[in-house]
Amino acid sequence: MTIKDPKLRVLPSPILKQQQTSPKVMRDVIYALIPATIAGIWLFGIGAFLVLAGAIAGAILGEYWFSDPNVRIYRLKDASAVLTGLLLGLTLPPALPVWMAFLGGLFAIGIGKIIWGGLGQNNFNPALVGRAFLLATFPTAMTTWHAPTGLATVYKSNLALPFLSGKYDAITAATPLNLMKFQHQGTGFWDLFLGSTAGSIGETSMVLLLLGGIYLVLQRALDWRIPVGILASVAVFTGILWLYDTAMYPDPIFALNSGGLMLGAWYMATDPVTSPMSPRGAWIFAVGVGLLIVLIRIFGGFPEGVMYAILLMNAVTPLVDRVTQPRLFGTPKTSMFTWGKK
Repeated sequence: MTIKDPKLRVLPSPILKQQQTSPKVMRDVIYALIPATIAGIWLFGIGAFLVLAGAIAGAILGEYWFSDPNVRIYRLKDASAVLTGLLLGLTLPPALPVWMAFLGGLFAIGIGKIIWGGLGQNNFNPALVGRAFLLATFPTAMTTWHAPTGLATVYKSNLALPFLSGKYDAITAATPLNLMKFQHQGTGFWDLFLGSTAGSIGETSMVLLLLGGIYLVLQRALDWRIPVGILASVAVFTGILWLYDTAMYPDPIFALNSGGLMLGAWYMATDPVTSPMSPRGAWIFAVGVGLLIVLIRIFGGFPEGVMYAILLMNAVTPLVDRVTQPRLFGTPKTSMFTWGKK
């Protein structure tokens, strides 16, 4: 009787593979956004669904159109284009013309991701790049808001022809941030928390966005330090101003539950490609985003500052990574002013 030699499998590294993959993370974020998406459609109507569909279609077409033909099918399967389009759509007004949403999705993928080298190479959050493009190009359409009117609502402007002036419904509404900044008028907590206010499609229901964020933490699909740091810093900096003049500045509860803070903190600032990798860097990034949000909201010309705050901190993420990168054991300490010197 002979003993057979055991089979030895020789594989390249890494030998130990994590269950967390990029497509799984993308799908987890989509799953987490489903409740807020359904709520946005329920509150703002079929018009909101058309805007979301337009943004997603533009992102998918952009992924297919601009990607290398050899990898475009694989790229489409990782769900990153769908997620980018969904995130972009949730930041848009429900009455936006569908063709603008489609153009924003196309721009988000082409200029926000593919031009940098594709998934994992972009410096800025693609969905926010698309929104910044739309805000700069179509400011009137991007700042026309409507109060929730029910599922059956379709806005005239949704069906406007491309590059023609759309007809907007006469009845518009100010967002809670607009009311606070320009009229010093607050909004009830439950209206903010449940989402029965004017605003972007997916930014009004704080409770559903928060539940989705908790799901992502449990799935380990994001670094919890970033949303916690952003929300805590916004509360602290807003609280300091509020204590200084309670009649002039909003209170921390209002600041946390208004605008795109929850959507940005849980779903956009946490993008692993555009945020720091180290725990210390995540805290620095989060506090920077929170501080910029408060500065723009209170002292800037716009009532909202989440988009600009995240994009600005995306720009300094490589620097934060370099400053907070752990020193290799046995190597001397170096100063940030000696980089590049031999």
